Amino acid sequence: MRRRVFHRSIVAVGLSTAIPSLALAAEWDAATASSNFGIFALTDAQLAERKIIVTPIGDLELPTGEIIACDPLITGDDWPALSRRVKPGHYAVTLFEAQGRVAAAFLRFRPGVPVRWELATLPGQDVSALNGNEIFGYPVDAGLGSFMDKTAMGLMSAAQDKLKPDQNYYDDVLAAEFAPNQDRFVMHHPAAGNPVNIAMFWSGWGDGLYPTFWGLDATGEPLVLMTDFGVLDNADGREGGQAN
Repeated sequence: MRRRVFHRSIVAVGLSTAIPSLALAAEWDAATASSNFGIFALTDAQLAERKIIVTPIGDLELPTGEIIACDPLITGDDWPALSRRVKPGHYAVTLFEAQGRVAAAFLRFRPGVPVRWELATLPGQDVSALNGNEIFGYPVDAGLGSFMDKTAMGLMSAAQDKLKPDQNYYDDVLAAEFAPNQDRFVMHHPAAGNPVNIAMFWSGWGDGLYPTFWGLDATGEPLVLMTDFGVLDNADGREGGQAN
């Protein structure tokens, strides 16, 4: 049973926001937090057998290479980027969908199957300081997860500031963009004419605490960044498991 705990720090505008965690073993092993890393080695036929749909949703612009993973509607422009940076560029975002839900979202930097996984952390977070079954993740309270460059957060905050008092960003801006994709995902541009965008997507069964992981190659370079929303269990077929 995964125990959920909170580590508090000031990370959003004017708010004392919890940086949550999910359970993990005393000596941390990424496999204790997600049983789905092997999904990247599955063939199309194996994915189909497990009823996992792979859905590409577009390229994410990362002009700084500093990535924010969060619920885009409950954080502000003080939310920090992940500690590890990648080379600036544009990278493909893809969803794993199962049981009619977004089970995981990943950002692909280079081809290949990861050989090692590590927890994605924020500045000041130290995996070695976690006790018992804890693991860092991000809180979701609006039913959405996202990937974005750190510059995108400021652009969206500026767009939100332009709304009228009786408007909200989802209903008055995002809803029409989500609708063509059955409300599952959107590649949102917070500033018209600016290529910087935000990949937004359903967060599994909804609100909760969700960890993000770096999938690394043999030299320690990142191949993918994945957020696991807890819909799948043993999706790679280990011990005969598949979707929960």
